[in-house]
Amino acid sequence: MKERLKILIVNDDGIAASGLRHLAKAALAFGEVYVAAPAEQCSGMSQKITIFDPIPVQRVAYELPVSGAWRIGGTPADCVKAAIHALLPEKPDFVLSGINSGYNAGFDTVYSGTVGAAMEGLMKGVPAIAVSQDFGEDYTLSDALLPDLLRELLDSPLPRDEMWNVNFPACAPGECRGILRDTTLAPLQVFPDLYDIQGEADSFCMKNISTPLLRADAAPEGSDVWALLNGWVSVGRLRCRVL
Repeated sequence: MKERLKILIVNDDGIAASGLRHLAKAALAFGEVYVAAPAEQCSGMSQKITIFDPIPVQRVAYELPVSGAWRIGGTPADCVKAAIHALLPEKPDFVLSGINSGYNAGFDTVYSGTVGAAMEGLMKGVPAIAVSQDFGEDYTLSDALLPDLLRELLDSPLPRDEMWNVNFPACAPGECRGILRDTTLAPLQVFPDLYDIQGEADSFCMKNISTPLLRADAAPEGSDVWALLNGWVSVGRLRCRVL
């Protein structure tokens, strides 16, 4: 690992999200940090990009000593494109995406804007790590473990078409069972499709009201979802199929 890295921090929860700030703070220990994040909440956008509309970009003050921060009126993937092509003085050494509010594990990774931003980094030739945790504002566990885990992963190169996907379980540091590495992708959705349908037969509204799986035996042992439901930090790999 280089002595001083150039790191791009992105997310899908928006520039004001707490998780973005916690990830940027951890990244500052490894070098020069830039933040480029959506102006608004962009969960579930995967690798969607903006094509026909202009993308407003505004440099903003940030509460951490980063080298630059921008509020971008587009998707998480737009943020990576804008940062690499127009905002940063040179291509970053890493893209770190998160910390997302809500797990990105199992089949739900394909919908994730957090993962989508990291995948966009891979497609631009930049190694990437996605970081997520359970819903809520408690970062005690990720704050405690992320610095050492980042040090390990930033110094653990993957093949050109792979990225790291990290998820922290919903427990206190003293209750965490440890880090389970090389977890597999569980063949299920953490947030199963469940909709409230209101209206007539030919014209109605659907609202997603799904809640996460909570049973400890809901996924195969050794998978990312199993790890999280059993109190482990999950560290797995995702592959970009177009590379």
